[in-house]
Amino acid sequence: MPTSAEPFVTASLPGIGGTIKSSPEDFVVEEVPAYEPSGSGDHLYLWIEKRDLSHEQLLQHLGRVLNVRYRDIGTAGMKDRRAITRQWVSVPALCEERIDQIDSPEVQLLRSMLHSNKLKTGHLKGNRFELVIRDVADDALQTAEAIVEHIGRTGFPNFFGRQRFGRDDETLRIGKDLIAGRMRPDDLPPSRQRFLTRLSLSAVQSELFNEVLAERMRDDLLQTVLFGDVMQVVGSGGRFVVTAEAIEQERFNEGETVTTGPLFGPKMMETLDEPAAREAQVLARHELAIADFARHSRFCPGTRRPLLVRPKDLAVTPVEGGLKLHVTLPSGSYATVLLREFLRTTDDAVNMGPPGETDGDAEARE
Repeated sequence: MPTSAEPFVTASLPGIGGTIKSSPEDFVVEEVPAYEPSGSGDHLYLWIEKRDLSHEQLLQHLGRVLNVRYRDIGTAGMKDRRAITRQWVSVPALCEERIDQIDSPEVQLLRSMLHSNKLKTGHLKGNRFELVIRDVADDALQTAEAIVEHIGRTGFPNFFGRQRFGRDDETLRIGKDLIAGRMRPDDLPPSRQRFLTRLSLSAVQSELFNEVLAERMRDDLLQTVLFGDVMQVVGSGGRFVVTAEAIEQERFNEGETVTTGPLFGPKMMETLDEPAAREAQVLARHELAIADFARHSRFCPGTRRPLLVRPKDLAVTPVEGGLKLHVTLPSGSYATVLLREFLRTTDDAVNMGPPGETDGDAEARE
């Protein structure tokens, strides 16, 4: 099961302590869309604000009030439950006559526009966060500013947050049972079958990625480019295998590229040499092989994920009762993982707020 012992990139600095998500207003997330709706087409884009509501609960609400099938609702990514979040959701244009029924105590429709295609997972640039940390230490501002400066130079590890694995790791357990053949998708509740299958299998990929990343950090290799690494170009997203370490180390240092880790599956670009051996060792430890994921290729085809996040606009300001962090993160990265570097407490104290929350920050999948 996931460990709370993942290393800190700011281990040389003290933490500030504190708590997060004391109320949904302390965790505000707004999508940075990949594009704006065009104003015409067969799909209706809804700019939705939800409060203290999970991703699945949002889809259930929209499906019910708009009388639309689950599969016809499109989103770019999941958002935290214990939060106020704003995001685009797409539905068939025929739903327009019913959108006046969307508003509820937890959901508000802020605007709507037509577009030519359904919104799909990963169709976003990132997420903009305003995060309040309460009950911090007396010298928290000075300490937090030092952490901001450190992360500005080094970035922070792109771990999946603990909320990714579900309450008491239940989502991960389901995924492992599916991979091992102890459970079939048909064994899941029909109304949630597709959602839970995708989520739980992805949780297995996420756990393995976290292990590869944690071991690389423990060996002091987070900032090092190895022969055989798969790099990702920051600007274009293109990937390639390293054959000239010195040249690629310089590009990495300049922020042009970033090393990647595995989200195992049959379509994943493979590493070579030492990075390949490291990834194979993690698979072997769990008695898994790429073929196990190939049997579920519809839900986990495999891809690469950056090992490191270089956040934009990271800043800290004092507010009554604590500190507020401002930051923009790329799609798929977890604000709770960044917060962990500041609070320096166990992952359980930085995970998802009240018991029962299972959503993570927006997660890009290919």
